Amino acid sequence: MSGAIVGLDHVQVAAPAGCEAEARRFYGAVLGLEEIVKPAVLAERGGVWFRAGAHELHVGVAAEFVPAAKAHPALRVSSRAELERLARVLDEVGADVTWADPAEIPGTTRFFVRDPWGNRIELIA
Repeated sequence: MSGAIVGLDHVQVAAPAGCEAEARRFYGAVLGLEEIVKPAVLAERGGVWFRAGAHELHVGVAAEFVPAAKAHPALRVSSRAELERLARVLDEVGADVTWADPAEIPGTTRFFVRDPWGNRIELIA
């Protein structure tokens, strides 16, 4: 089956019911992801979908929500300058930005932040 998997379509993070406004603020307004329309049958379940380049990030409603403390999406940022700008924006809105040790992955600069429900999110340049 070599070559059967050709890419990553989307990543989903979970959130509690009623998360849509905060998802739009955090992922849309703050991080700048483009919201995309969910299929009608799935829209009834709640949540919001976003596009990040050629990939998608889905915020899905979990009835018994527990934030992901370790598992996380890593969002690639176009440049170190943009990564630093996003860190400032996140700081301004009260998000706790934690920079990673650059020696961990040579040649990258990255930080972690929690979304409004406590899910771990990585941003990397």
